[in-house]
Amino acid sequence: MRVAVVAGPDPGHAFPAIALCLRFLAAGDEPTLFTGPRWFDAALEAGIGVRRLRGLAPRAEDDDDDAGRRIHERAAHISTEILPDLGAMLPELVVSDVLTAGGGMAAERLKVPWVELSPHPLYLPSKGLPPIGSGLAPGEGLGGRARDAVLRGLTARAIRQGEEQRERARAGVGLPPRDPGPAARLIATLPALEVPRPDWPDNAHLVGPLLWEPTKHVLDLPPGDDPLVMVAPSTAHTGVTGMAETVLEALDGAGVRVAISMLDTPPANLPPWATAGLGRQDEILRHASVVVGGGGHGLLAKSLLAGVPIVTVPGGGDQWELANRAARQGSSVLVRPLAAEAVRAAVRQVLDEPAFIDAARKAAADASVVSDPVRVCHDVVAAARAHP
Repeated sequence: MRVAVVAGPDPGHAFPAIALCLRFLAAGDEPTLFTGPRWFDAALEAGIGVRRLRGLAPRAEDDDDDAGRRIHERAAHISTEILPDLGAMLPELVVSDVLTAGGGMAAERLKVPWVELSPHPLYLPSKGLPPIGSGLAPGEGLGGRARDAVLRGLTARAIRQGEEQRERARAGVGLPPRDPGPAARLIATLPALEVPRPDWPDNAHLVGPLLWEPTKHVLDLPPGDDPLVMVAPSTAHTGVTGMAETVLEALDGAGVRVAISMLDTPPANLPPWATAGLGRQDEILRHASVVVGGGGHGLLAKSLLAGVPIVTVPGGGDQWELANRAARQGSSVLVRPLAAEAVRAAVRQVLDEPAFIDAARKAAADASVVSDPVRVCHDVVAAARAHP
């Protein structure tokens, strides 16, 4: 099966897309990844075909302060920019990242079935949940349900505005204004981070996290046998800044070792009980007792799959939502705002209370109850062939 996988270059979206491409390769399919050039060499080395995801650069008419316009208008533009390359590969299926909706629009224009990849929990609005992003647990009892209803009412206007922006963007590239949506949705998260809802879509499949390591390098760990704290500053532009430096300050003299895993330039003048740089996080997690991170889905899922509890210091985007879900699940302590004393206390709490590691291990054990994303995609193509 020839499949195009479309995702922006942000690590939180590019890495799951690459992981999915590797799953396709292992199944004997022919994936081609449309993304930014930053990850071309790594994808090619893994045997994945690549194409530049055109249309990512902001245009003069774009308003990036308006999230709806940024997602939908740019999606329509991207669909036009990638249409020639996408059509030339004669795909039988397109998988489009949830934030790179242009891949789905381009698939519709080519009359090719498409699947949406959500590298995090399902974030569609629900009639049974508080608004996504609030970080709130579903309300209980009459008062809790009333609270959620009021909050949903407050966000209904913004949701409808986004739907109208999408309709206009679709019409602008010759598609019917009403969006039929994808043939299937791949929800690439842990069951422990998902929230039950009464209106779970029939075409949404929980497939487990799609994880990929951007390096083969194994980071040297500090000497000694004190508990190891892995620190992973957020790769998102909305993440908290200064995390590495603050955590080093927080844990000085705390009787721990620290390994800072980061894509960017590591801090200078590290103490002897700390190390930093680009290294395989799965290898560090084999030795870690606790993780300190921004609450991005990739790190959170990777930590819980390894059975390692996490101190989350959320920034913007969906990090607040995810940090609260992990805290309610019992595997995390949430720290906000970032402050050295609070980080030190949170790390000490996780190390001292066995309930955190028990919850993380339970999250890992429950992760086996998921669907195979490749099988879901094959079923979509088979259904499209049966009903052209």
